[in-house]
Amino acid sequence: MLAGGRSTRMGQDKALLQLAGRPLLDLALDKLRALPLAAAPRIAAARSDLSSHAGVIADLHPGCGPLSGIEAALAASTQPLNVFLPVDTPLLPAHFLLWMLERAETTGALMTVPRINGRPQPLCAVYHRDLLGHITASLRAGNYKVMPVISAATLAQSQPHSHSIDIFDVELVASAGPGLFSFSSLPLYRWFHNCNIPGDMAGMGNALVLSQ
Repeated sequence: MLAGGRSTRMGQDKALLQLAGRPLLDLALDKLRALPLAAAPRIAAARSDLSSHAGVIADLHPGCGPLSGIEAALAASTQPLNVFLPVDTPLLPAHFLLWMLERAETTGALMTVPRINGRPQPLCAVYHRDLLGHITASLRAGNYKVMPVISAATLAQSQPHSHSIDIFDVELVASAGPGLFSFSSLPLYRWFHNCNIPGDMAGMGNALVLSQ
């Protein structure tokens, strides 16, 4: 899980922001704990005050954005596939994360990332640990944008079966396989609703009930 942002637009710590009586951090951890993961979910963050919620993995390159959190998590992992979930998307169904993990296991892609309304969501994705070296090199070179770094990494891979980023359109997948709609009563675009400013929290309590 990624919880290392500064929450400057929100005006307060997003990770501990309360929704339906619980911190966003715990809501996200619950989704990850529902998955058949080989290890307990951990928090990638440049802070240690969240350790009462789950294990914390410190950034190896502090101040370099979400890519640094992804790097730290992959470095600490022993598993080939790793699920990432940002702390500020409380409406994303846990069943969708499981579906995405199973898709990654099937395709063998270096990165499995959903796209909604034409916009990739690289912070809610499955990353292969083979990306670690490329991510580290990019951070050291001052390249912090997630998608460009991953795109460059796939071109550098020597294994033919790994030459891919699986960027899939959630809308198209759902129209081809309607079972995806059973994951939540909310419209698909609401699944990826980010809590970035105080106004984003309006009506979220009722939406959270529908998302489960």
